[in-house]
Amino acid sequence: MIMQKSKPSPSALALCIVLTSASGPDIARASAPQLQDAAGNYGITGASRVHFSVAQVGGGGIVGDFGKFSGNFRIDGNNISRSSVEFTLYPDSVETGESRVEDFLKSSAVFDSATYRTVTFRSTSITQTGPDSAAVEGTLTARGKTRKERFSVKLTDWNSRSISFMIRGSIFRSPYGMAVGTPIYSNVVEFDMNIKGQKH
Repeated sequence: MIMQKSKPSPSALALCIVLTSASGPDIARASAPQLQDAAGNYGITGASRVHFSVAQVGGGGIVGDFGKFSGNFRIDGNNISRSSVEFTLYPDSVETGESRVEDFLKSSAVFDSATYRTVTFRSTSITQTGPDSAAVEGTLTARGKTRKERFSVKLTDWNSRSISFMIRGSIFRSPYGMAVGTPIYSNVVEFDMNIKGQKH
């Protein structure tokens, strides 16, 4: 199912889980949920946020969100390395708050969204780096070019039906044919994503 966000606003994203401690001295501290606790299949919901930024020499740059995306992921509670992620972005949904910048990003100089309607990521390996964190490697395809990329993932919230992650990654844009504006604009796109999933 494709999720459409009506009015995403830029914000930084990170993946961490907060352990809540009881205020009373005689109450034991609760244990934090771990990745194994959250085993199951999930669909990514429209409450997620996909934020990006491209730095500019001298300060400023381009920041924005993608309002349309879809995907799912599976967490294997017995072996995290057997988990999987699939995610799709729709470049035509990019929003920066400036129509001129949005039109440029959609144009053939950058995403060429009229020709390449999606950017996809599919995991090839997942390595647990802590009880609530993992490194996800996979293939990212944009403008018809596919490369291996890596993202860091942290669990932020979980219950029996839903889950939240913060995901970060740094992607070089020139290998995907999007080098326009360098070196004034950084060759690196920083992704900060707050991904929420609903259990199937």
